[in-house]
Amino acid sequence: MLLATSMLALLRPAPLHAQETELRGEVSESAILSDRQRKARRLVLAAQGQQQPANAAQDDTQPRAYLPASAGAVPDGTDTDAATGSIFDPPQANDDTSTDNPTPPKPRRRPSTAGQTAADQDKTKAGAKAADRSKKKKTTAATTDTTGAVTDGSDTAATDQETANRRALTIDSAERQKLDPGAERTAAIEGLNRKAEDDPFAATGVRWGSFIIRPTIEQGLTATTNGDSSSAGTSALLSETALRFSAVSDWRENSATIDGYGLFRETVSGYPVHNGQGRIEGQFNMDLDNELRAIAKLGYEAVPETASSPNAIAGVSTQPLRQTIDGSLGIEKAVGKMQYTLTGAVSHDFYGDAKLSDGTSLSQKDQDSTLYTATLRTGYEISPALTPFTEVELGRRTYDQRIDNEGFERSSTRFGARAGLQLDMGEKLSGEFSAGWLREALDDKSLEPISGATVNADLKWSPERGTTIGLTGKTTVETTTTPGESGDILYSGRLTAERHIRANLTGNAALGLDWRDYIGIDGHDRILSAEAGLTWWLNRYAGLTSRVRTEKLTSNLPGRDYTANSIYLGLKVQR
Repeated sequence: MLLATSMLALLRPAPLHAQETELRGEVSESAILSDRQRKARRLVLAAQGQQQPANAAQDDTQPRAYLPASAGAVPDGTDTDAATGSIFDPPQANDDTSTDNPTPPKPRRRPSTAGQTAADQDKTKAGAKAADRSKKKKTTAATTDTTGAVTDGSDTAATDQETANRRALTIDSAERQKLDPGAERTAAIEGLNRKAEDDPFAATGVRWGSFIIRPTIEQGLTATTNGDSSSAGTSALLSETALRFSAVSDWRENSATIDGYGLFRETVSGYPVHNGQGRIEGQFNMDLDNELRAIAKLGYEAVPETASSPNAIAGVSTQPLRQTIDGSLGIEKAVGKMQYTLTGAVSHDFYGDAKLSDGTSLSQKDQDSTLYTATLRTGYEISPALTPFTEVELGRRTYDQRIDNEGFERSSTRFGARAGLQLDMGEKLSGEFSAGWLREALDDKSLEPISGATVNADLKWSPERGTTIGLTGKTTVETTTTPGESGDILYSGRLTAERHIRANLTGNAALGLDWRDYIGIDGHDRILSAEAGLTWWLNRYAGLTSRVRTEKLTSNLPGRDYTANSIYLGLKVQR
């Protein structure tokens, strides 16, 4: 049944719907004229009573009047004879000039192909001009309606002309128009301006899991007048290798950082120097409930005893190696504008053997000790930029060997208090400084307690972009096993400056002052130092670095004065 119905529908003599509607895109003037003549002829035959073709029975739509665009042409319907008959129609029996029946219209000449093409081009141009006149007409009409005026005959003619040529304008007509040579071309996405980096030569880092690691290696030569910074040191040419790295996590909530360095010095010529030192430290920050924050630190350091240290042993080929393992755990809590921090820390020092000039070793086990401290810090936030605080510290230092080789009990009890101010002004000024008093009383009553004022600071100031000035200060209690001496207090201060002279040229300078006050004897050391350096980056991963340094120690104790001047030149590679 479906097949029979389909065959019947295909055999039915009916015109396609697409031929009776305007769905075929652009239609030429000749096609429109032929369609009008065909419909007019059917009307004439219907008026004369003749039988129409089968496909004409459904075409009873009244033809629309055709408005020619050519100057002087007469539209359809103005001439009765031209609208009702054709000279090509055969004569009929009822043709009579005296009757009321209209005569068939006279057909017009079909234009030639070349003429029609030229006419179509003229129509397209005329349609574009008519569209412009239409826009002007709408603007004029809106103004006329406001003022109460009427539209003149020229606007009516423009509207009729637009209606006549509407079918000559299609969607493709706008695409065939010529491009405006003065139009500005849109730039590519790759050419959009990007924000300039603050430091275009900073290390990019390497991703390892959830950490970003930035390693750096520096290799160079140092020419110095004092190889080991001692009173007996002489000139030497040293090879220096420095390894540094930092790792920062990119976790969503908590954070962790790991920093480390290693420095190795070997003599190329001159005074013999063979030593190495390094440190690695990690910090973990964790946010807890009830506005609590935990901070955990863990570190390891290995540094040989310097020749200028009070604990240095004279007449040895190699000073003992001091190793330190330290860790701390702190809890922070904010209650309104009050801030509380409780920190517990442990630091254990153990020494290696010193190698004497004759090849034998000297044990330094009596210097091994552990320091336990607990610090309570209370602060009040006056503003987000200023927070004054106070600290109270309690501690205990215990020696693995309760009585040293000279018969003294070196263990001690520690107490300290300080007050300071914390600053947070963004990149302009940040850090803190404090001052107070520290006392460490030894268990051996024959030894004088180590006590004195303390000064600590860690400030960074940026007077302008690209310039950073830093101030650091630290007070350290140094113990000793020298008979009759309790130890000393060391005050260290550094003033540093760093300037980005150019994007690939960085300059730095530093001034240092150290003051060591001996307890139990009338002695002190003063150390002055100055340093200046430049780093010229060849690219983002390699650069040339150089620095000049001078250091001088002056003491009222015999055999401790020295002066060391050095110059360094090396290559620095980072990732």
